[in-house]
Amino acid sequence: MKHLTRLGGAGAIAAALALTGCGGTPSGPVTATAQAPGSDVSKLVNVNEHPAAELEQGGSITLPLLSIGPDFNGFSKSGSSADNAALQIPMNPVGVQNGGIGGCWKRDYAGKATPNKDFCESVESMVEDGKQTITIKVNEKATYNDGTPIDVKAFQNTWNVLKSTDNGYDSISTGSYGSVESVEAGSSNKEVVVKTSQPVYPLDSLFFGLIHPAVNTPDIFNNAFNGELHPEWMAGPFALDEFDAAARTVTLVRNDKWWGAKPVLEQVTFRQLDTSAQVAAFRNGEIDAMQANNIGLYQQLDGASDSEVRRGQRLFAGGLNINAKRITDVAVREAIFTAVDRGAIRDVRFNGLNWEEPNPGSMMLMPFSPYYQDNYPVSESGADAAKNVLSEAGYTENADGMMEKDGQAVTFKLANFGEDPTNLATIQTLQSQLQAAGMDVEIAQYGAAEFGKVMSTREFDLSMSGYTVSPDATNSVRQYYDSSIDQNGLGDAELDAKIAALPSIEDDAERNKAAMDVEKEHMAKYFSMGVVFNGPQISFVRTGLANYGPALFQSQFQVPDWTTIGWEKE
Repeated sequence: MKHLTRLGGAGAIAAALALTGCGGTPSGPVTATAQAPGSDVSKLVNVNEHPAAELEQGGSITLPLLSIGPDFNGFSKSGSSADNAALQIPMNPVGVQNGGIGGCWKRDYAGKATPNKDFCESVESMVEDGKQTITIKVNEKATYNDGTPIDVKAFQNTWNVLKSTDNGYDSISTGSYGSVESVEAGSSNKEVVVKTSQPVYPLDSLFFGLIHPAVNTPDIFNNAFNGELHPEWMAGPFALDEFDAAARTVTLVRNDKWWGAKPVLEQVTFRQLDTSAQVAAFRNGEIDAMQANNIGLYQQLDGASDSEVRRGQRLFAGGLNINAKRITDVAVREAIFTAVDRGAIRDVRFNGLNWEEPNPGSMMLMPFSPYYQDNYPVSESGADAAKNVLSEAGYTENADGMMEKDGQAVTFKLANFGEDPTNLATIQTLQSQLQAAGMDVEIAQYGAAEFGKVMSTREFDLSMSGYTVSPDATNSVRQYYDSSIDQNGLGDAELDAKIAALPSIEDDAERNKAAMDVEKEHMAKYFSMGVVFNGPQISFVRTGLANYGPALFQSQFQVPDWTTIGWEKE
């Protein structure tokens, strides 16, 4: 599952747009150039790793989020956000769909998935006569906070909720669950036997996140999590202590019902802070870490007491996120792709950050992936080339210099979220490029906390936003490009059939190549999402904080293991 992320990321911070002047230029132990296939991606991990036993036992940490709620169901369209996943992983890893850990699975920094033995001790697959049987042994101790066993009923409910988009559940994607024929108990309720109509690969595309058996009707799934966290339906090393809806603060403490490794920390606090407030909070020692993925922010935080910088690769692909139900003419969407000078946008976004990357070409895989290919559908870019696209579709230039057809000018709004000046400068650069191509483009300004609502209800024309990136493209291709699932409703029967066949391909390289080919064809036909940048992950972190920082696929939210994060001994 891919979590929707705003331009600045889940923890974007405000900063004065100061591309020159006081403050150092970011540097770090990692290369300042994005990695290519075959390179050593371990150099992009920077977490100050320490064994838990060496750390000070106890203590607390406070981290910022741009939004907390209102929908806390991470499986729903409006709840599937990076902020919501970051909030829930420490207290509900069994119910999170992505971020390095979730349900039966956990990933290492390179993206390899293995069973998360806190919940699933083993996952075995056997294929016979084109049918697959997956046998899962669930940890005998695994139990939800309300005392409900994590057993076959949780797996059955997860399948029933996610197997179709036509069953009333407002889920963001069915993933591979449509290929599951049955989920039954084996020798006991703690042994789960899953049978499929066709083989499903990779195995971690199933039950990466489980849904509590009580969340078993569309009404509960769609409505019960609005403003309510429901800690009784969770299971994890931390438990909810307090949710202060007015103060937008969530406090967690060690979960005395947790059967796994005891967390080092005693308490975790998340605070919803807008971009400017996060800067002040870090400098004042009120929060312990924050992202600094633009130069203005970096310069504001440079020199903050009791802090250090940790750099790595951001697992993000985004830029052009078009609402095709508002910008309905495919020629206009193609012209948007063509008008964009992606390098110029990155120059604004990353100027001064000691970071370089070539034009990325996929929404689904990072350029360092061995399966990556450049799928961006436009080879010629610029204002004149974009005008040619529109001219060939019957548009002409009017007296105001705008391209129009049947008396209607090409006009739409470009959404901007929050107060970050670098984000705004990036948006304005895109606006200028589109205007130069004869498009009447205004900026629609929203608060940072409005991001989830605006995007989930599709109340935008064009947004510079994107999604977290996973190591395998199989699930992404369905979420983004299947006409029955993707939020634009774009696609066709031929592409849908290719997508449906993907999970049955066992070979990872062959399957991902087929997925990338689908993306390439879909982009060239429909022009709905276009990647402009990936970018670095730069975090200011309180000195002495261990096991926190850029961790690639092991944790897209910078905590590889919530039981080991803590403070070095003084």
